[in-house]
Amino acid sequence: MHRIERAIIMAAGKGERMHPLTEKVPKPLIRVRGRRMIETVIEALHANGIYEIYVVVGYLKEQFEPLKEEFPGVTLIENPYYDTCNNISSLYAARDHLKDCMILDGDQIIYDPKVLAPEFEKSGYNAVWTDEETTEWLMTVEDGVVTGCSRTGGKRGWQLYSISRWSAEDGARLRRHLELEFEERGNRQIYWDDVPMFCHFDEYRLGIRPMQKSDCLEIDSLEELKAADPAYR
Repeated sequence: MHRIERAIIMAAGKGERMHPLTEKVPKPLIRVRGRRMIETVIEALHANGIYEIYVVVGYLKEQFEPLKEEFPGVTLIENPYYDTCNNISSLYAARDHLKDCMILDGDQIIYDPKVLAPEFEKSGYNAVWTDEETTEWLMTVEDGVVTGCSRTGGKRGWQLYSISRWSAEDGARLRRHLELEFEERGNRQIYWDDVPMFCHFDEYRLGIRPMQKSDCLEIDSLEELKAADPAYR
């Protein structure tokens, strides 16, 4: 059994699908029913005893500074590539902290802190089973091991969520692969999840952590924000 010792929160992006709100406020700091999305993530980490927390910032980075005073254990890491590269650049910027770590997005709402429990057996992602058609990344799982993933979605599979856990061994492997793709191959316009899920899939033995759709909410558009908080209508 492995245990998470630290967390990396991805919060550097521009949140372009949330304009015009994100013209002045970074997406993770948008309030939903009065609370900033990222604070639900940090508080859930604290509820699970995880206090070594690295927040990767870029766009409007100065607005994240108060988090260091508000929440014990928060350290900001600047991603200097955020405006020219995809989010592989954010994890690359935080690659020194990948062992026994949880990686998650700052622009989601955690409703049930138990989904961030620190104990795990296999590196891998939180996932929700779906019978219905989805355009989100969809994993196939056999005997508890991920055997494949579709970028274009599908149905009757495990929908990947942006909460993942990495053992010390897999974290070291992930760091090597990030450096290979970002530095040597110049592969800078992909998601960081592409690295273990597609670029080097055969070198990992990933599992999943099942959860319910109601446990957390990923907000990707203004319409989803309006649905989560009627005040924005």
